Amino acid sequence: MKKIGLIACIAMFVCTPFFGQETEQELEKQQAHYNISKFKQLHEELPTPNKQHTASGAPGYEYTQQQVDYKMNIVLDEENNKLLGNETITYHNNSKDILDYLWVQLDQNMRAPDSETPDISGGGPDVLYNPAKFTKMFMGKPFQGGFNIEFIKDTNGNDINYMINKTMMRVDLPQPLASGETFVFNIKWWYNINNYMVDRGRSGYEAFPDGNNLYVIAQFFPRLAVYNNVEGWQNLQFWGRSEFALEFGNYDVTITTPKDHILNATGVIQNPKEVFTKEQYKRYQTAQNTYNNPIFIVTPEEAKKAEKGKSKQTKTWKIYAENVRDFAFASSRKFIWDAMAVQLGNQKVMAYSLYPNEGNPLWEEHSTRAVANTLEVYSKHTFDYPYPHATSINAQRQGMEYPMICWNGGRPNEDGKYSDRTKKGMIGVITHEVGHNYFPMIVNSDERQWTWMDEGINSFVEILAEYNYDPELFPMDKKAKDITRYMSGDQSRLSPIMSQGDNVFNFGANAYAKPAAGLFILRQTIMGPELFDHAFKTYANRWKFKHPTPADFFRSMEDASAMDLDWFWRGWFYTTGA
Repeated sequence: MKKIGLIACIAMFVCTPFFGQETEQELEKQQAHYNISKFKQLHEELPTPNKQHTASGAPGYEYTQQQVDYKMNIVLDEENNKLLGNETITYHNNSKDILDYLWVQLDQNMRAPDSETPDISGGGPDVLYNPAKFTKMFMGKPFQGGFNIEFIKDTNGNDINYMINKTMMRVDLPQPLASGETFVFNIKWWYNINNYMVDRGRSGYEAFPDGNNLYVIAQFFPRLAVYNNVEGWQNLQFWGRSEFALEFGNYDVTITTPKDHILNATGVIQNPKEVFTKEQYKRYQTAQNTYNNPIFIVTPEEAKKAEKGKSKQTKTWKIYAENVRDFAFASSRKFIWDAMAVQLGNQKVMAYSLYPNEGNPLWEEHSTRAVANTLEVYSKHTFDYPYPHATSINAQRQGMEYPMICWNGGRPNEDGKYSDRTKKGMIGVITHEVGHNYFPMIVNSDERQWTWMDEGINSFVEILAEYNYDPELFPMDKKAKDITRYMSGDQSRLSPIMSQGDNVFNFGANAYAKPAAGLFILRQTIMGPELFDHAFKTYANRWKFKHPTPADFFRSMEDASAMDLDWFWRGWFYTTGA
């Protein structure tokens, strides 16, 4: 009884106001708190400006980036569906740092039998209720993919130590590489090419009922990871979704294919007389000055004739590409090739399309024209396209981009007829993938870390290009409203746009649609086209052929417009608020 009475007394003493004590509500009003306003400035979130990435969003006077040059000899073995390569890599250390090792990307290793990618992208518990998926994942013989490294040697033929960690390979330098120095080494490798129609993927081959293959080959060679002045080596693993961070360089490449194949690639063909027939070479030259309508370099009739046989002989294509961040190519005897020149400022650019007869009449009618339209609209909003060509390849179930070349799906029915939906999808994917030449192939953001900086920004400019091509097929009036369903969804399934791409649900909405809708709202409503277009163009020109970060984009847009947009970046990009 005494104890209970004492507790009751203490409780009464503590809870009863005395000596002028304020009420609980009054105390809450006086308590200090952090600034949690939605209009709080972004200074705490953005990195501190420095001499490489300035407070204005522009590159600083001490900005540096590495350069990597490649000389490669590639063989496409169609009979065995193998790709064999021998490459000489010249690494230029332009940073102020001393490097003890280099990190090399081995993207094909995501297809190796011991790859952990299926554990990440396997589809979850539903695989237990899908016999075909279950059999393929757990009972079938795994595809023997992944790089087979035969050797890594220096220029004197001495072996170089290396260590492979899944899709990354550390090359240990014989001696530290000082600032301003270069290191040259050789890698010999091969791998089995995947049937991407069966095993999916961003590259591989498509097998046709007539026995021919159509090859779209990318991420096919060991290539250097980025070393920058923001985070050092960008060596996050490639699990198959978040894409690539790469250095600019020059590529001198030879590709040996069956003699009856037609090929195009990143860069310019150096020996067109040797690889085309006499008639095709004449058309190739004529196309360089044909501006109004596409003309054939390889005709449908020539493609139909070629696909009826398989040559046992080979020919070698010589390609050179300058100041690009990657290299890819497509090859098949089934290819038709049409072309048209596009005038952009003082530069003439070739718009090319390569497609099988299965793509016609849709591709003949629209592909090259869509390429030309994309180059014109993107150049208007950024800078004149600096490369010699942009090529669209018809590869079913594809939508993937590389410098100067991209793979795009979309085909008519067997009778040649197609719906507006098929037409819209095909034009849309071509516009999107060709547009990626600007973001991130030239404005070279880190796709592995910040997917929205290439996919979201590109999807925004894509809206303007599609509308210019066909305003009835691609109206702009619903672009902002379409994202509201995603934004009003279950918060446990939403992530801020400023999230690494491998760590989010709803990847497409998060990385493509929401940032595109946000930029559309900024242009059409908040800033207005005049202010927005100038600021956007300023950002693109500041960072072309360089490595921008999100802060560089945010700061450039404000610096060039005199608008405080921190509240918008915070709400739209850093939170999931609606």
